[in-house]
Amino acid sequence: YLPMVSTTSIIGHKLLLASLTEDHAKGNVAHAYLFAGPRGVGKFTVAKWFASQLLTEGMEKEIAERAQQQINRMMYSDLSVIDKLWMEDMQEDMEILGRSSTISQEHRKKAKAKTDSIGIEDIRLLQERLHETASGKYKCCLIRKVERMHDEAVNSLLKILEEPPEGVVFILTTESLAQLLPTLISRTRLLRFTRVADREVLPLLSGLDDQDQRFIARVAQGAPGIARTLANDPEALRKERTFAGNASAFWRASTLYERLKFLTP
Repeated sequence: YLPMVSTTSIIGHKLLLASLTEDHAKGNVAHAYLFAGPRGVGKFTVAKWFASQLLTEGMEKEIAERAQQQINRMMYSDLSVIDKLWMEDMQEDMEILGRSSTISQEHRKKAKAKTDSIGIEDIRLLQERLHETASGKYKCCLIRKVERMHDEAVNSLLKILEEPPEGVVFILTTESLAQLLPTLISRTRLLRFTRVADREVLPLLSGLDDQDQRFIARVAQGAPGIARTLANDPEALRKERTFAGNASAFWRASTLYERLKFLTP
C-alpha cells in the first residue's frame, strides 16, 4: 500500500514538509497530526510521505540492499490505514480496497453499507492493529477524511488519542474543520494545507494541448490531485467539460424555466 513517497513527487507545501522533517529530526514527533485543507491539495500524499519517513527510520542500509517489495511488506505490519471503504453498488472491488485500507471490509459488506461513513466497527478493527508489536520505533495510523466518522466512532477515536499506544503516530486528514469536534482538533497538531500556485501545477499537464491545460488549471484551482486526475483520465475530463458547459449555459439562460432544465439532472 505505502510506496516510498519522495518530496520530489509532492507538489508545493515546502514549509509544511520542512516542519514535519524538523519534528522527526528533533524527536519532537506528535502523537497525532491533523492535516486540514481543500480536496486534492495533497494532504494524504504528504501523510503517506511522513509515515514512510517514520517507518523507515534507521533502515537506510536495508533500503539500499532490499527490494522495494520487501520494504513495503516490512512497513505494512506497522501501518494502519482507513481510506477507501466498501460501499454497495459503488465501491465493491476488494482488490482495490485492499490496496487502500488495511482494516477488514467484511463487516461493511455484510451490512451492505451504502456510504463511506466511518463507523464504530471500523475504529475497533483499527484499534486491534494498533496494539500489535511494532517492528520499528514507530507505528503509523492514517485516516483520510475524518469528518466521515459517526459520533460513536469519533468518541472511540478520542479515547484512543487520550491514551495512545506507545510509538503510534496518528495522521488524520480533513476537508472541513468546521465538521470536527473541538475536542478532536485539540488532541492533534493542526497543519493547514493551502492551494498551490498554478506554476507548480502546470508541469503535471505537460503533453496536453494549450486549451486542455488552461481548462484543467482553471478547474483544479491549485489542487494538484484534481489536475492529475483530469490530465490522466479522459472520461473525467469529458465529464468536467460537460458540467462546465452546462454551468455556463445556466448563467446565460434568460428565464427561470430554462435554468431549471439545467438544474434537474
